[in-house]
Amino acid sequence: MLKRYKIRDYDFGLVIMVLTLTVIGILAVGSAKASMQSSQILGLILGFFFMILLSLFDYSFFLNFYWLIYIFNLILLIGVELFGKTVNNAQRWIVILGIQFQPSETAKIMLILFYAQFIMKNKKSLNTFKTLFLSFVLLVPPLYLVYRQPDLKTTIMLALIFGVIIFIGGLSYKIIFSVLAVLVPAAIIFLSIVLQPDQNLIKEYQQTRILAWLHPAEYATTEGYQQTNAITAIGSGQLFGKGLNNNIISSVKNGNFISEPQTDFIFAVIGEELGFIGGCAVIVLLFLITMKLLMIAKKSKDLAGTLICSGMAAIIGFQSFINISVATGILPNTGVPLPFVSYGLTSLVSLFIGMGFVLNIRLQSTKKY
Repeated sequence: MLKRYKIRDYDFGLVIMVLTLTVIGILAVGSAKASMQSSQILGLILGFFFMILLSLFDYSFFLNFYWLIYIFNLILLIGVELFGKTVNNAQRWIVILGIQFQPSETAKIMLILFYAQFIMKNKKSLNTFKTLFLSFVLLVPPLYLVYRQPDLKTTIMLALIFGVIIFIGGLSYKIIFSVLAVLVPAAIIFLSIVLQPDQNLIKEYQQTRILAWLHPAEYATTEGYQQTNAITAIGSGQLFGKGLNNNIISSVKNGNFISEPQTDFIFAVIGEELGFIGGCAVIVLLFLITMKLLMIAKKSKDLAGTLICSGMAAIIGFQSFINISVATGILPNTGVPLPFVSYGLTSLVSLFIGMGFVLNIRLQSTKKY
């Protein structure tokens, strides 16, 4: 379970990149909403502790309990459904022993661990109807429970993570193309339906966000207000930005033109206050971390390790792309946090826990870099 490793095999480069990105996030969160900076610092301390601790334990030991991990994840999500705390019309948080956290964020890590072991155990029969059907059936309960909160963005993220893991696990290209042949037309039909005035497939506010993305000029003063101001903020930062915690009157952030800038639109704060240079630094760090995870995945000692690293790469890669795309108006407003940067204690600690498993996988790699 607990093993001894040579310190020279520890991936300090990955640790430094993660810490640098988190520190930038702490500074940006403090500038966006000073009262929340201390909580983000606490997240860094707790997350770093769990990351180092887990990196020294054999990840295979934890995977032996993959069914318990799956059941525990469902219990937490059911707990949200029954006893969850409602904030801003969303029931996504649960309080245990005085600690409030968001199980939908921990679900990402637990489902990666579960499917990493599940697919490795069934890799020879992965492309059979029985195994594929069971894989999808097991995915439905957590997806449904998260969607019920309501949390469509995390539901989509969980589905994307599952898709990446099962693809890396060895899903047949014939099956992939067959699924795409069904999903692409289905997605087009779904989008056409949800844009109808009397649709019941998604919430009204979700429909409005899509409409604001498609017709920004019509919703510039209502639902598209935040995205328009986020783009303005990023552009106003120019090359070097206006500086963190500035008192410039013309600042979009200081004028409270963006609600919740410490979470969904943290990249707008970075763009305005750290400029093009700061924004590029964050993007490069996220890209390098994602690539590093894929490199570790390629050299893992077993399929489970490869899938864990690939799942973590999917979280960081997809969430980074979606968050930055929302802030720049490329995608509709979805509320996905920017990994290691956006405010959120559960999200930050969960990511560090995932990185702890990745670091142990790197330590146990049989191939040298």
